[in-house]
Amino acid sequence: MPGGCTGETARRVGEDGAVTVVAEGLHFPDGSVITPDGGTLVVGETLGNRYTAFDLGDDGSLANRRVWASLGPEVTGRTTEAVLGQLVVAPDGCALDAEGHIWAADAIGSRVARIAEGGAIVDEVAAPDGLGVFACMLGGDDGRTLLVCCAPDFYEHTRAPVREAVLLATEVDVPHAGRP
Repeated sequence: MPGGCTGETARRVGEDGAVTVVAEGLHFPDGSVITPDGGTLVVGETLGNRYTAFDLGDDGSLANRRVWASLGPEVTGRTTEAVLGQLVVAPDGCALDAEGHIWAADAIGSRVARIAEGGAIVDEVAAPDGLGVFACMLGGDDGRTLLVCCAPDFYEHTRAPVREAVLLATEVDVPHAGRP
């Protein structure tokens, strides 16, 4: 995670290659899903204790910003170091299921959590001891295989020279939906 955490923007790249800012003031946006109807984008704010939703226009524009799930109190501070201790759930990579819940890698909690709109955690799967969880996705032939990307930490300088990351899989009851 880089040093700054607030004031980040979401950008859309048009078919012509033009880049447009579509949202500002996000707290380390990471992991996003689009609902099956294509009408809503939900973005995890890793250093914000929340998921934020937007209505998604046909042209890629975003409107009607709202908190989709509050996972802890509003954070204060402007650096990763100031914010880390305030996080309850740090949503990282994620996947949407057919019941409208988000499976979220919790970058500080060593788990994947299944989160309902509003913020209730309705299920979770812990990582093996010593591993953090930084991405997940639902896949497999029936969309019920939860793939979980784990590593001892998220610091690039410690991860780059070694091969300690693992991909784990477990079966869940509710299949994948939406995009990706």
